[in-house]
Amino acid sequence: MTTVRDATPADADDIFRLLSGFVRSYRADREVFDGATFPRIIEAASVGGAEFLVAEEDSCVVGYLLALRMPTLFAGGTILEVLELTVAEPVRGRGTGSALIRAVQAKAREVKDVEVTVPTRRAAGFYRALGFHETAVHLRWSTT
Repeated sequence: MTTVRDATPADADDIFRLLSGFVRSYRADREVFDGATFPRIIEAASVGGAEFLVAEEDSCVVGYLLALRMPTLFAGGTILEVLELTVAEPVRGRGTGSALIRAVQAKAREVKDVEVTVPTRRAAGFYRALGFHETAVHLRWSTT
């Protein structure tokens, strides 16, 4: 059985392990993770600027979801954008990712976000099955 809960600082090792298997366009750097990004995301989640969730099975973290909440003018409220969702390879296909998405959708309803968005290249079918539909193309400009 999958349990979804808010991520905590104690989840750092498990989340970094999952991140290392997830990231494709960048290199997961433990020093940057520990010293900058992970603490900032935990803080943002604690004040409502993000949703940072983990999925557990048998007390083991097997997935995580990171979504950032952004105020907008065009939508007349906040948008919650799912930026990272990953599930450990051995448990994929058993509903863990869907449980994480349903949990973040519930949180978006609670705080009255206007919508939940997700940029994706490889998982459009997964998100469509959970009620998402295509609305835009994401482009990227790198500072490096």
